[in-house]
Amino acid sequence: MRTSDFDYHLPPELIAQSPIEPRDASRLMVLDRRTGTTQHRQFNDLLEYLRAGDVMVFNQSRVIPARLYGHRADTGSRVEFLLLRRNADGTWQAMARPGRRLRPGVVVEINEEKSPQPPFAKGGTDALTVEVVGTGEDGLKTIRLSSEEGIERFGHTPLPPYIRETLDDPERYQTVYSRQPGSVAAPTAGLHFTDELLEKIRGMGVETAFVTLHVGLDTFKPVDEDDPTEHKIHTEHYQIGAETAGALNKARSEGRRIIAVGTTSVRVLEQAGADIDSRGDTSLSATEAEASLYILPGHTFRLVDAMITNFHLPRSTLLMLVSAFLEIGGPSTGSGRTALLAAYRDAIEQKYRFYSFGDAMFIA
Repeated sequence: MRTSDFDYHLPPELIAQSPIEPRDASRLMVLDRRTGTTQHRQFNDLLEYLRAGDVMVFNQSRVIPARLYGHRADTGSRVEFLLLRRNADGTWQAMARPGRRLRPGVVVEINEEKSPQPPFAKGGTDALTVEVVGTGEDGLKTIRLSSEEGIERFGHTPLPPYIRETLDDPERYQTVYSRQPGSVAAPTAGLHFTDELLEKIRGMGVETAFVTLHVGLDTFKPVDEDDPTEHKIHTEHYQIGAETAGALNKARSEGRRIIAVGTTSVRVLEQAGADIDSRGDTSLSATEAEASLYILPGHTFRLVDAMITNFHLPRSTLLMLVSAFLEIGGPSTGSGRTALLAAYRDAIEQKYRFYSFGDAMFIA
């Protein structure tokens, strides 16, 4: 298995630059793992593929305005930060540009100007300041903010770099059920759901359950190593509440399907399943921990029976995760990767929209 095995060519015009309206008007590719057949539908046709007793698991993490623009207090040069996660001591892990020149002790002033273009108004009581306190081996900065309340006031929605258009309404990069702030990227499979669609789903006897996983660095970090097993995947904080754990335990005991909405929900559930096995337990319990599981072809799925997911970047850990879910006949056959890339070629021919604001797949 090589990283290049998970590569494909995507015409740039198929990268969705803006969300479609309404949310559930996007397209849906339905892929049957057993037969390998695909169907091309609309997302609101999802109801036809659900059945009473299913449990759908959603990631309720909310995107924070994690992108900060400012200038160095000493030189006035422009600086950009992307907050990744809050450390226990109140500092933050962040990406920075230009990173090499930002040594410990440098102070950056962030102000209210919502455009990343200079000039910036210096000084004053309205400024948020950022102090660089350390640099990690991976080049990430440890920074301290003068006020955490300033994140909401001065921060920008951290859209992925492949989206060039301005987002008029930042709420369109949030799911309608987002509750717990902490992500630096949206769990994008959930962007297709409306409140009305969720009510219809519940009305047909499908349970909805919620977990939290705060999306972090690996959304932005490609797999650069030739051997994907050498890639270092970063941990992401997750929570499973007692109510969700109980619902999942009951579904498992009764043989009902558990459907993960998005790869982040998959990661939470499979991390929890792996932890159960390692402890020798038979059931889930309320958990708050770090997800470190790296899902590659050959992974044995313990909790997830079906998933809803968007179309992912080439050579990414998310593409590898979905390949693992599609795998049939063992890791030596490569059939999961082959089936997924065939589905992607079909999606490209059918002019599906890709990535964060793009269309979706239902894989069962």
